[in-house]
Amino acid sequence: MLTRRINIVLFLIILFGATLVGRLVYIQILKHDFYQALAKGEHRLVKVVDPDRGEIFAQDKNGDLYVLATNKETTFVFIAPDKIKDKEKTTLSLADAVGLPKKEIEEKFQKAQEPFVVIKRHLTDQEIKAIKELNKEGVYLEKDVERYYPHNELASYVLGFVGGQGIGQYGIEGFWEKELRGKGGIIAGERSVEGRMIFFDPKKSLPPTEGSDLILTIDPNIQFQSEELLKEAKKKLEFEDGQIIVYNPQNGEILAAASFPGFDPNEYFEYDLSVFVNPFSQKFFEPGSVFKPITLASAIEEGKITPQTTYLDKGFVKVGGIKIYNYNKRSYGKCTMTEVLEKSINTGAVFAQQQISHQVFLDYIKKFGIFDKTGIDLQGEIASQNKELKKGYEINFVTASFGQGIEMTPIQLTRAFGVFANGGKLIRPHFVKKIIRSDGREITIDPEVQDSFVISPKTASQVTAMLVSVVENGFGKGARIPGYYIAGKTGTAQVAWSSLGIDKPGYSDKTIQTFIGFFPAFDPKILILVKLNNPKTKTAEYSAAPLFKELAEYIINYYQIPPDYEE
Repeated sequence: MLTRRINIVLFLIILFGATLVGRLVYIQILKHDFYQALAKGEHRLVKVVDPDRGEIFAQDKNGDLYVLATNKETTFVFIAPDKIKDKEKTTLSLADAVGLPKKEIEEKFQKAQEPFVVIKRHLTDQEIKAIKELNKEGVYLEKDVERYYPHNELASYVLGFVGGQGIGQYGIEGFWEKELRGKGGIIAGERSVEGRMIFFDPKKSLPPTEGSDLILTIDPNIQFQSEELLKEAKKKLEFEDGQIIVYNPQNGEILAAASFPGFDPNEYFEYDLSVFVNPFSQKFFEPGSVFKPITLASAIEEGKITPQTTYLDKGFVKVGGIKIYNYNKRSYGKCTMTEVLEKSINTGAVFAQQQISHQVFLDYIKKFGIFDKTGIDLQGEIASQNKELKKGYEINFVTASFGQGIEMTPIQLTRAFGVFANGGKLIRPHFVKKIIRSDGREITIDPEVQDSFVISPKTASQVTAMLVSVVENGFGKGARIPGYYIAGKTGTAQVAWSSLGIDKPGYSDKTIQTFIGFFPAFDPKILILVKLNNPKTKTAEYSAAPLFKELAEYIINYYQIPPDYEE
């Protein structure tokens, strides 16, 4: 019996020894390379280093730079719910420390399934001190580098913001993400058992490439003035929203792009996603009568009419069984094409359009860039193909001639109108003037002419003179500035039911009121678009035109543009 037990013990010892030897053979011989790499990995330190994101600047007329977007170290407080013992007391203490309602913090505590929950970001020094004094287990302070917009809502739709994972969203931040972000680096070396670096390996390390800085075409003074004017106009005109674009028609630089209401990119997470749809490049509208100069320019370029060509206005035109009327159903009798623009006569625009074929009219609309994206450096630009217009129905061409039934974005209209100001060229609008790389290299963004011959310089000059007459003698008088020739056009377009999300044909009582013009008319330096969504006034003559005048006067004084004549 004893011998049997001894044999069993010896067998188990031999079996254990054989297993141990086999395991050692497996690890040290068969899997030698794997475990050697694993052991090295325990001591090897490889850390990805994020680059600093490039800054964004505006530049005034003197070349002085103003920071619009930068990086800022901030402190935030977060909790580990499973480590907090007395949640009721901790909730009350935190509410007092950071100035948040108790209910809001309780809701954050309910996310107990998450290991960490952020309570509040961007803490003040006083809040940081108060949290430290709490000394509560499970409540932690941490530092982070975040994107910071020192002027809050200023130029928010131009800039966009940096969202989750540090990725640029919308606007400049989204479009220029690759330049702004830079390239991450690597730190390689060895670490001690405590995790500290004990050896740095320069051969296997790679420094980060910091993001490029961007200098915008935006002039901060003009941008601020544009936004302030919209805020003040909101009180008087009670519009739903409004936009202003200030554009250099000679080189495509955008000096201001203001929208009201805007948003604060520092607090982007507080807004509904619909707020971020860019009103300059991602929203269509029917322009109304500001489109008439494009219609008349097409017929003038084709040699079918001149500014002095006359026709007899009966107050309406009949297309099939449909009557198209002038505003307020007025009749003007015998009129010149210049008077058609002065008095914004719908039937006159129809007359001009009917002098050329439908295909030729479509070709000119395309040449003016209405069917194509402008190429502006804002993320997610859109362009309408205006499929209804392209179907070829007579009624669609008739209404398009005076800007109804044809849609575009504000930046498309701005680029198109610039054709009259620069002698017939289609120029890409842009926001970035200069890129400054981390190594000091500077890349200047040159003007990009997309089409040199939309219309001839002669036609552009003729239309300009007609637009001056609109301001001097017509419905654009609200934009008149003594001593200066202003070329401009009003537009009051009804808003289609479909644009309001209502499945119903025809148009609502809401209007979009617009004025677009440039000055000095015969040596243009500035083009301004003012667009107001449903102000309480009946027409743009009393809303957008005076707002244009106010901003134009500011810019004339700012740039000290000399007058064209003395009154």
